[in-house]
Amino acid sequence: MNPGRPDGRTTVVVITHNRRDELLRTLALLRRLPERPPVVVTDNASGDGTAEAVARDFPEMTLLRPGRNLGAVGRNLAVRQVRTPYVAFCDDDSWWEPGSLRRAADLLDTRPRLAGVTARIVVEPDGTEDPVVRELRESPLPGPDWLPGPALGSFLAAATVLRTDAFRAGGGFHPGLWLGGEEELLACDLLRQGWWLAYGEDLTVHHQASRLRDSTARRVLGLRNTLWFTWLRRPLLPALRRTGHLIRTVPHDAASVRAFARATAGLPWVLRQRDPVPPELEHRIAALERARRTSPARRYVG
Repeated sequence: MNPGRPDGRTTVVVITHNRRDELLRTLALLRRLPERPPVVVTDNASGDGTAEAVARDFPEMTLLRPGRNLGAVGRNLAVRQVRTPYVAFCDDDSWWEPGSLRRAADLLDTRPRLAGVTARIVVEPDGTEDPVVRELRESPLPGPDWLPGPALGSFLAAATVLRTDAFRAGGGFHPGLWLGGEEELLACDLLRQGWWLAYGEDLTVHHQASRLRDSTARRVLGLRNTLWFTWLRRPLLPALRRTGHLIRTVPHDAASVRAFARATAGLPWVLRQRDPVPPELEHRIAALERARRTSPARRYVG
């Protein structure tokens, strides 16, 4: 396929909340991609004129305004509009490098059991690799020979192209988690259904962290959701061990206290929906957990 021609296989989905200027930069970069992908934006009840600016400056893009902050579920709403076989997720402070969406679609076209492929992440403005890339590149998970790169146990929504049918079959992002590490639960359920996830070295996403990001709030949500995922899908003994390890190793500060308190408050619904994975998948999750303990990208700080 001619790399200079539009490519209609992938739709880009972006969620946003009160980051108008950064979103407009991202949409301008997406508009210039040679693939010319359809773009769906879910505005999670921004109060800074985001929706009005998108409607004015990017009328060719689909704008959804649910009227409240849905968090990651805003992506589910957007995927309902998708008519292409693949969907590329993108945050309002990240953007895909030209040609990467085409290459991702090529990888997915020839591998029908590949649910998604995650790109290399470059941190801007310095142009350095995100620390999580090493973790992806050195994934300890075994996988079939046909995978385009290392097998993964999860994915990063801002840097992944997923098969649209797989996303829908996996149920999308769980509304209970709202936002923050929400990918882990969906990835686990996809693997349970027999799908595979992989890292793609030849794909690139650029990320320039928003100046409006509240790193402490993100840490609270991420730790809460890690605990909820643990009790939703891990067998009893691994769940107890994982919880104990987190208690011992996270910073002993007010943010961690809030995270554990919120996780505890949600235990009734978590236990009602608890559905532990079978042993083979638990072995993979445990291998990833061991590898992540030394990863600089997995520190609950901020």
